[in-house]
Amino acid sequence: MAVKIKLKRLGKIRSPHYRIVVADSRTRRDGRAIEEIGKYHPTYNPSVMEVDAERVAYWLGVGAQPTEPVLAILKKTGDWQKFKGEPAPAPLLQPAEKAARPSFEAIGGEDEGKGEAITQKKKADKRDEAAAESSASEA
Repeated sequence: MAVKIKLKRLGKIRSPHYRIVVADSRTRRDGRAIEEIGKYHPTYNPSVMEVDAERVAYWLGVGAQPTEPVLAILKKTGDWQKFKGEPAPAPLLQPAEKAARPSFEAIGGEDEGKGEAITQKKKADKRDEAAAESSASEA
């Protein structure tokens, strides 16, 4: 029986999250698992990768093969390098927080009205013409 370490998909249609599981290679993607050994939430910023390093080391030691996506996660967390005896990777970088945009008043903007609109409404033109004609006929 070949054992794989793979991702089990959970979540709604456009908000996936995964569990890293150990399962028989013949089971379905979301089928029965032998053991759950971690979590992966790709939609969060930064993405969340929680792995039980002790259990991963055990399953890799007894011959479980990780799938490509799980292998990438294990390389980022450093568990794969620990298993292979290679030097650990650089720590994962956290994105720098964006500086808040200065407010309009802080920039020195002044809120002055620009006056009337350049073009007048068509209905107002018709009323003005009608008023001008009526005043011309009365005079």
